[in-house]
Amino acid sequence: MIILALQEVKKSFGTHEVLKSVSFTLQEGERMGMVGVNGSGKSTLMKIIAGEESADAGSMNMQKGLRIGYLAQQGALTGEETVLETLENVFEPQRRMEAEMRALEQEMAVSGTDPDTLRILGGKYDALTNEFERNNGYGWRSSVQGVLAGLKLREFQDMKTGLLSGGERTRLCLGRLLLTEPDLLLLDEPTNHLDLKSIAWLEDYLASFRGAVIVISHDRYFLDRVCGRMAELLMGNVETYDGNYTEYLEKRTAVYEIRMKAWQLQQKEIAREEAIIATYKRFNREKSIKAAESREKRLEKIERLEKPQEEGSVRFRFETRRRTGDDVLITEGLSKGFGERVLFRDLKMHVRAGDRIALIGDNGTGKSTLLKCLTGEEKPDSGSIRWGTGVDLGYYDQHQAGLQERKTVLDEVWDRFPRMEQYEVRGALGLFLFTGDDVFAPISTLSGGEKGRVALTELMLRKDNVLLLDEPTNHLDMDSREVLEDALSGFPGTIIAVSHDRYFINRFADRVWVLDGQEIKEYLGNYDSYFAKISRDQEPDGNVPQQTRTALDKEKRRSREAERKAKELKDRLKTTEQAINRAEEETGRLEKELADPETWKDAEQAAEKTRRYNRLKQEIELLYDEFDRLDRDVSEMRDGKLT
Repeated sequence: MIILALQEVKKSFGTHEVLKSVSFTLQEGERMGMVGVNGSGKSTLMKIIAGEESADAGSMNMQKGLRIGYLAQQGALTGEETVLETLENVFEPQRRMEAEMRALEQEMAVSGTDPDTLRILGGKYDALTNEFERNNGYGWRSSVQGVLAGLKLREFQDMKTGLLSGGERTRLCLGRLLLTEPDLLLLDEPTNHLDLKSIAWLEDYLASFRGAVIVISHDRYFLDRVCGRMAELLMGNVETYDGNYTEYLEKRTAVYEIRMKAWQLQQKEIAREEAIIATYKRFNREKSIKAAESREKRLEKIERLEKPQEEGSVRFRFETRRRTGDDVLITEGLSKGFGERVLFRDLKMHVRAGDRIALIGDNGTGKSTLLKCLTGEEKPDSGSIRWGTGVDLGYYDQHQAGLQERKTVLDEVWDRFPRMEQYEVRGALGLFLFTGDDVFAPISTLSGGEKGRVALTELMLRKDNVLLLDEPTNHLDMDSREVLEDALSGFPGTIIAVSHDRYFINRFADRVWVLDGQEIKEYLGNYDSYFAKISRDQEPDGNVPQQTRTALDKEKRRSREAERKAKELKDRLKTTEQAINRAEEETGRLEKELADPETWKDAEQAAEKTRRYNRLKQEIELLYDEFDRLDRDVSEMRDGKLT
């Protein structure tokens, strides 16, 4: 059953047309993810659905009585209530019913044995009890405790909301919204400020949620787990795709290629027709002019396809000036705390060249502080930090605190690299979509995503061989995240990245370090490998300091050998594919020659070409068998089934 339908919805701000013609429907119980580049209008569209913004044109129809819960609408907190009171107030009707039931019980207790009075009171009590049960009267306290635990708010339950941090307030508003159990949940970046455990809890909660969901998120792993349909805002319009985020990516690429091919074929046909018309007109005869006019009328009636467009995407790669030694970083007895709160104590870390480490852990465990200690921005309370030979250290701060707010984009980058020519700086900024007058915008006017792109421009130009990245995918749109991951995949240096982005961790990491209980535990592999191990209650592969050099070297050799085999298989697969293409082209040429009667005038030549043709057909069949085998081996190696 359709609960929401939008038809040609339009919205502009001044001369800027954000939504040009948005149309889609939402079914009961459907989970739709909404994606698009920053500034494409996702939040504006959600505000229109929530009733916080009005559309300039178009229609929006909802199921009668539809209850909508919008995360941003729940943002107002009194500051005087405690966290627990804020959540319990959602169930004020149930609390009133419970109080009324207690009052009726008292009345029945003092009414004596008067049957008429007992019958009247009993009828009221039964009706009230039934309504109480229908409205989760006996389970709402458990629901409140579940939200407190799931969103890590239990330790704050007696704290007044005015004392909460921004992230804690966001989690409380999300929890309050979930407890209202609306028919349609509108969630704008719900995983912001949540750690990995809280995100996993939210995913499980939404899996059992009975209503419909529209969610804007840059967390691709979250979208994969939660959504069964995707909507992409592109150039002011919406395209919808069945499936989760990964399936949407595949389908979007296929649709784009089909549309581009159709447009190219139509353009080719139009050009051919225009050339014929021009030729007829050059003849300048009555008959040719009439033929030209006839073709022109036919051409005018063609419904011309629009050229498929894609939003601009960042494109870059990280390079290094030099190589490091084998030992990149060694720490001994590293400790840091603030006041009585100890974040970590006696950390021993050993990072080797080429390591690609994802540093994860609950919020507040000290991950960002650890990176700042490594860069020298924070001073550890005790312990030593020793960087290896030839280390050039690059640091990405999630808050971009190093950017000078008063400078323009161009001056911010150029002042850091004064030996570069202006055209070189502008060229680098152009890779990150800062073109034309964009480079003269003050840093203070940029969005979080734009500031992130400026910081990445500077990081790319430094050509450091060790990268410390603190939440590098925060504020980046989907396409920018994909390109960052591609750039890091080809980076020859060492990476330590703090991230809650599980999709990102899967793409770049070969080991996961968990900062937990003031120590670091190591799990070999990416996020999926780590999650599989903790789901099976397996022990970590080791605390980082306890792993021996020999064990790590063996693991690295195995990893390099696996990479070498994978590359060899992929190269052979590509070579086989090229051989098939060459053989197919040769076969096609021979088919044309054998179809030409002139060929058969020379019987010996025709027989040789026939033999060659038959040999090629057999060769192609063998090549296809080889291609299938290699493709299967590559897939199995990627899935870990082939060693």
